[in-house]
Amino acid sequence: MKRPLFYAKILLFGEYGIIKDSKGLAIPFNTYRGALKTTELLEGDALQSNQNLYKYYQYIASLDSDLVTFNLEEFKQDLENGMYFDSSIPQGYGVGSSGALVASIYDNYATDKITVLENLTREKLLKLKATFSLMESFFHGKSSGLDPLNSYLSLPILINSKDNLEPAGIPSQKEGKGAVFLLDSEQIGETEPMVNIFMNKMKNEGFRKMLSEEFVLHTDACIENFLQGDVKSLFSNVKSLSKVVLKNFKPMIPDAFHKVWANGITTNDYYLKLCGSGGGGYILGFTEDYTKAQESLKDYKLELVYRF
Repeated sequence: MKRPLFYAKILLFGEYGIIKDSKGLAIPFNTYRGALKTTELLEGDALQSNQNLYKYYQYIASLDSDLVTFNLEEFKQDLENGMYFDSSIPQGYGVGSSGALVASIYDNYATDKITVLENLTREKLLKLKATFSLMESFFHGKSSGLDPLNSYLSLPILINSKDNLEPAGIPSQKEGKGAVFLLDSEQIGETEPMVNIFMNKMKNEGFRKMLSEEFVLHTDACIENFLQGDVKSLFSNVKSLSKVVLKNFKPMIPDAFHKVWANGITTNDYYLKLCGSGGGGYILGFTEDYTKAQESLKDYKLELVYRF
């Protein structure tokens, strides 16, 4: 039986801010994907994945929730038959590796699942998000549920607030000079410690003020500019956002990239922002001239996400 593929995701805007009810915009990233597969010969990565899925199965079996029920017998049987999650999505990189896995498990084993084909009302989206939040908490301690939601629907999602989500139409890509790209920090990032640092910072009144008056303001403006295709305003707001992040979120930026980050702001060749929780993994870049950014960042691995 061929099982569906689930894609990675990129949170273009909204990291950390969505914890505090700013807007967010997440898009599927089709370069990386994962799917459940079965093999008679479990070894290497497949064996490791199968063992991890057993732990996840036990977690799913222990859930007592009105939100969702699972066909646990089938899940267990498939594991015994050599099921594993075959994924090209890098782990700890902020592009939703656990999200794609959660989407796969829901798609295959949830007994009364909401499907992508039905009319996705706000209620259904919120129910899906709450279900995925519960399912993904196994991996991160606390999850918004957005990564699996994005992976499951394979649609851009606009987060207006915690209780207000909608599928978003993003402008189609153009063959322009501008681009959104990923910069590989070549370090693994862990979500939980980064979120803990953020939560500790939130105890500081000055940090909370900066978050609502600067960070959220610029984030919301970036999303509006991006969705409206207003590229000129977008870059001005992304630059402001990049400055705010460099000043206030230093622990989330790997040390080796503080100078690289500042250099983009000084030269205007590119602007960097966090991709997911930070601490490693990918860093998200925006540039009005991708060739120039490639030249400036020639010592690093870049991956193209979107063209303006």
